[in-house]
Amino acid sequence: MAISDWPTDQRPRERLIKHGPQTLSDAELLAVFLRVGVSGKSAVDLGREMIGHFGSLHGLFSASLDEFSELIGLGPAKFAQLQAVMELARRSLIEELRAGETLNSPQVVKQYLQLLLAKKPYESFAVLFLDVKNRLIAAEELFRGTLMHASVYPREVVKAALAHNAAGIILAHNHPSGTPEPSAADRALTTALKQALALVDVRVLDHLVVAGRHVYSFAEHGDM
Repeated sequence: MAISDWPTDQRPRERLIKHGPQTLSDAELLAVFLRVGVSGKSAVDLGREMIGHFGSLHGLFSASLDEFSELIGLGPAKFAQLQAVMELARRSLIEELRAGETLNSPQVVKQYLQLLLAKKPYESFAVLFLDVKNRLIAAEELFRGTLMHASVYPREVVKAALAHNAAGIILAHNHPSGTPEPSAADRALTTALKQALALVDVRVLDHLVVAGRHVYSFAEHGDM
């Protein structure tokens, strides 16, 4: 049955408008995004199929165009729309971080870094550059590597911090393997970067490890 044939108070879009997006299931939110289903399937049915096919929302958002197009009813147009939605979310979070003190918004920082790093199939190392009031100046991916390793050079991080006239930085990288627990190499790198940046009076405020929906904060675990 098409959603247009459902009682009005059961339709995802109408429920979202009346009660808020948090009241909808993942499949219902995808239905609002999709707008229409395919022959024999409502948009909610297609939303459920998408989650089942990719295993999770993270799996869906991480899919390539070819993988996304494997399901009937999905293709380049819907893929482009989804990528646009995700990029708008990233830009909205960046605006929020630039508007106030970054350290007062730890959850926003984590959400931004998840959108930035979680879907990458390779290991990526990024840095958030902050001014003296801990407001965001810029966010940059400085290094990228293979699935298991990215070469990070302290001198390049120092150069970038000086170029942005940063007073502090937040380090971040992803673990494509799926576990957020930092490795011994991650801890050694954090120490080396703290020492190198201290020589130019730039503070390292945190190091975040992103693995899918999970984020490990060195600062929150007392590792800084």
